[in-house]
Amino acid sequence: MKGYITDKTKLRRRVFEEVARLAYEGGGPEQLDDLPYKIISGENEPFRDSIFLERAIIGERLRVAMGMSLRKINEHANTSKGVDESMIAEKYYEPPLIDIIRFACNCCPDGVTVTNGCQGCLEHPCKEVCPKDAITIQKDGRSVIDSDKCIKCGRCVQVCPFNAIVKQERPCEKACGINAIHKDEYGHAEIDQEKCVSCGMCLNSCPFAAIVDKGQIYQTIKAMQDDAPVIAMVAPSIAGQFGKELTDTKMKEAFGKLGFADVVEVAVGADLCTIQEAEHFMHDVPENLPFMGTSCCPAWSIMAKKQFPEFAGNISMALTPMVLSARLAKKLHPECKVAFIGPCLSKKQEASRRSVKSYVDFVLTYEEVAGMFAAKGVDFGAIPEGEELRRASSDGYGFARSGGVAEAVKKRLEEVDPDREVLIERAEGLDNCRKMLMRAKAGKLNGYLLEGMACPGGCIGGAGTLLALNRADYQLGVSEKEAGVLRCSESRYADMLPGLEHLGEEVARIEEEVRTQGDD
Repeated sequence: MKGYITDKTKLRRRVFEEVARLAYEGGGPEQLDDLPYKIISGENEPFRDSIFLERAIIGERLRVAMGMSLRKINEHANTSKGVDESMIAEKYYEPPLIDIIRFACNCCPDGVTVTNGCQGCLEHPCKEVCPKDAITIQKDGRSVIDSDKCIKCGRCVQVCPFNAIVKQERPCEKACGINAIHKDEYGHAEIDQEKCVSCGMCLNSCPFAAIVDKGQIYQTIKAMQDDAPVIAMVAPSIAGQFGKELTDTKMKEAFGKLGFADVVEVAVGADLCTIQEAEHFMHDVPENLPFMGTSCCPAWSIMAKKQFPEFAGNISMALTPMVLSARLAKKLHPECKVAFIGPCLSKKQEASRRSVKSYVDFVLTYEEVAGMFAAKGVDFGAIPEGEELRRASSDGYGFARSGGVAEAVKKRLEEVDPDREVLIERAEGLDNCRKMLMRAKAGKLNGYLLEGMACPGGCIGGAGTLLALNRADYQLGVSEKEAGVLRCSESRYADMLPGLEHLGEEVARIEEEVRTQGDD
């Protein structure tokens, strides 16, 4: 539940905080074995039936937060086993990025169930509407559903006058827009890694905190302790994520307290991306492509290419704002390392690709960075106002909201070609994105610019965010308003795009190699 500090939230953030503290204080691998007892202290624990089970789960969470894989459930191994391999300044994510702690999974029920609210009415509309004759009536008049016959159509749920029949769905399965989650033989949730695009919606939805994603908190901090400067690249959706006291003019000093050498905005990369995508659309649609999809959301892009391989070439080859910003940072500071800080789990997967990893060294979510701030005890209220961070256009900040990318590209196209009509179709949530592509496949969206966003509301609803969606949307609006009416072409670094254009050709070449040889 975004915006609320639940027990699940407390546990996740405490793990991130302790991993950050371990890195800042220079602790060794053996200290990792003690952390479950520090995080879950005492003899009684309210979260689960067994304090020992809770500590075992925390041990797994610590491992993945360090970038390690889950341990095998049938083999004995300390929490710290193999973790020394991750206690370094450089480590890319190893698949799978998102996984399920099996013994933390509740084996949630699914199906249609009659509750105690059933009044045993005379009419029995549930029985009458059932297409499979799966409902029988007991002697006391109450309804019973035969789960073997039930097809979960939900008709009985709709007609019950007492709302006594409920349709239960596993939260993780319901949240997954591409049907990548199923049950194993024991009833535990399992992720089909061939289908998964690392959007993280399942992680957000699991109320038992059984789903985890790998992190680079430790590695980022170790890199900051080395000689090379580490630059924090903050996504547009950062607005308000750490509270009202962390304002735009305090951002650089706040991140400086964590060890970052500088802070730059990914919104600048969004402005550059707008220019690139507008050029691609103008040159290719409809002459070479019936439609074009935006490239900014990696989960949407991967899903489109996996499920609709015939349209892989219809996704824009424009570099994402993250990559453009990183490339710009390394152009200005060749010796630096770059840490992308944003709302997105799928960006972690994008950064590990062969075509991107030389630009982006680390990817952290807002939730992980919150753990770093906690470990360092940073008081935002005590930080004086400093240099203003904003350099991008209002359209660049709008990339964080569903519809913002397409709107920015449309404005750019209208600026360079006023006579051209620009048609837009957008979707948020992978299930809706898939439906949009089905319409495109049927020829109903020819000439359109398609914008896909994996997360509800866009990036502001990403799995790594801290704010409720309505609050995040409001805070993003404040950033857009303060940026004024500046267009992408007026962005501070827009004039540097010509020096970066060759990167598109380079990535296109690598992408073709990846399609034929696989990505390492």
